Amino acid sequence: MSGLADYAVCEANSRGRRHAEAPPAGRSEFQRDRDRIVHSTAFRRLEYKTQVFVNHEGDLFRTRLTHSIEVAQITRTVARALSINEDLAEAIALAHDLGHTPFGHAGQSALNACMRPYGGFEHNLQSLRTVEVLEEHYAQFDGLNLMHETREGILKHCSPANAAQLGALGQRFLQQTQPCLEAQLANLADEIAYNNHDVDDGLRSGLITLEQLREVAVFDAERGKVEASYPGLAGRRLIHETIRRMINLMVLDLIEQTRANIAEHGVKTLDDVHAAPQLVAYSAALHPRLRELKTFLREKLYHHYQVLRMTDKAKRVVSDLFSAFLADPRLLPPQYQARAKADTPRAIADYIAGMTDRYAMREHRRLFAVGEIH
Repeated sequence: MSGLADYAVCEANSRGRRHAEAPPAGRSEFQRDRDRIVHSTAFRRLEYKTQVFVNHEGDLFRTRLTHSIEVAQITRTVARALSINEDLAEAIALAHDLGHTPFGHAGQSALNACMRPYGGFEHNLQSLRTVEVLEEHYAQFDGLNLMHETREGILKHCSPANAAQLGALGQRFLQQTQPCLEAQLANLADEIAYNNHDVDDGLRSGLITLEQLREVAVFDAERGKVEASYPGLAGRRLIHETIRRMINLMVLDLIEQTRANIAEHGVKTLDDVHAAPQLVAYSAALHPRLRELKTFLREKLYHHYQVLRMTDKAKRVVSDLFSAFLADPRLLPPQYQARAKADTPRAIADYIAGMTDRYAMREHRRLFAVGEIH
């Protein structure tokens, strides 16, 4: 790929695929990865998986799918500015939530609690498992057979115990080295996207207010600029103008600070990236302002009593499903019964993690509601 910096990932310095394939015609290897992710079953399911608000609560709230698209858009913008591999960065961004449970973090927390005696559950590992094992599209191999660097980027976090079982992919966690810049970038683009769209969705829902957001410096400063430029602006226009300026502020800060970090550490090659500390980062000036925003969202939105009521229900749905399937694996669909012969708890986790919000609620009714016998 022309125009890339020497420290970017390209086909020449990539570690390639687990299973050899003929080179793609008319596109790069990393474009092929992106396309396989977009055409995967797990990607389509993201349309009906919770970000903060459960899917049926409103048509305009973000889902895991729209969130992933927003992350990919931010990722491509920054990757282009840094002259690193846009196609790889986009593929990682689109795939980063493929293994997420229904009902957002509440579902993950509940499934992890159920799986604690059996090795636990972590959605980054499940995303990797999805693209390596669970997707069934190709005659030659399980999964999507993605490039090493795409898989590396999907796996943002990993315990040493799990890393030791992942071969080459787990080595960076054991050796405490950094992934490629494209992977580092996708991680922070995820943060930029959810911090800003959670503000937007929170305001749309009425669970947080513009008045409350005056205590958040990064929001209040950008809102002040909007009101100075457009006196009397109110409602959704004021919100959108403020949030798009916040995104712009964070993206430009990330680009500038990352460039400075690359220069400071004398990074010239991909090996230099792996050996350096994390290079994709915000400035020291922006960090505390983002921390304040995240604290506000946690206290005022994620812990709002109405959100907590829904997440409490969601946890019970996941826990009930897991307990029922563990007590009698014959209740699982046939393809999961086959997997359960080797590892029943993991097969159950695969099934539940693959559910959409509405499918999980429907399955719960089928198993527990009086009169639901089909």
